[in-house]
Amino acid sequence: MAGFSAVGPLQYWNGITEDLVANGANVYVAQQASFNSSELRGEQLLLQVKQILAITGAEKVNLIGHSHGSQSVRYVAGLIPNKVASVTSVGGPNKGSPVADFVYNLTQSPIAPILDPGVSSAVNVFFSLVGIGSGHYYDQNSVAGLYSLTTAGAADFNRRFSAGVPVTECGSGDELVKGVRYYSWGGTSPATNIFDPFDSGLLALSLLIPSQSDGLVSRCSNHLGTVIRDNYAFNHLDEVNQTLGLVGFLQNPVTPYRLQANRLKNLGL
Repeated sequence: MAGFSAVGPLQYWNGITEDLVANGANVYVAQQASFNSSELRGEQLLLQVKQILAITGAEKVNLIGHSHGSQSVRYVAGLIPNKVASVTSVGGPNKGSPVADFVYNLTQSPIAPILDPGVSSAVNVFFSLVGIGSGHYYDQNSVAGLYSLTTAGAADFNRRFSAGVPVTECGSGDELVKGVRYYSWGGTSPATNIFDPFDSGLLALSLLIPSQSDGLVSRCSNHLGTVIRDNYAFNHLDEVNQTLGLVGFLQNPVTPYRLQANRLKNLGL
């Protein structure tokens, strides 16, 4: 949610795409609505995946999704598993987020007429402009996007797209489902760099989560399939090397992507 591919020189996957390409990978960055339901965003990604397969002649794709993007890639794998080799969820709220619960409940509360539609409309307009800046215009629906990330919304999505989802509260899921391999990783350090202006906000939001988290997604919720690691010293933005590389000094967020690409290559994927 609130994602984009690129706006001017600002790349969402900051330095990650370039590193993968430099190490021999073929990388295509998809774009969906920043705010909308998991299903609508999934359909947008599905169309782009089909286009990439047609253009490249490849038999399958390896999909990586960050944050709400984890549900997008799971959606595509659920619809065309014969065209997807692997799904990797990074900081994905696969069982929802208490932060989304809190904000969504505000939209349904007695003060909602004060906050909505004014705030949600402003958010929708702003991220429509962000989409245009990324080269794509998409209708935005901030409330639908928010609901998709609530505990209830994620549970509903998981009933229909259950591949890789752990059946226990904090376990691992099946790695191989219908020929698709599922992986995940995430962080548990809401604040990592005093110079990143967003870290203080993530630290404050982490107080809404009664367990370890990256500031938006809990350690257990980021689990999908084989859990590569669920406690990197990353916050939610660090997971994609943001903001502009202002991350912690303990671990490099680019490294897990390179290691994952090597893992998939060694598996013949």
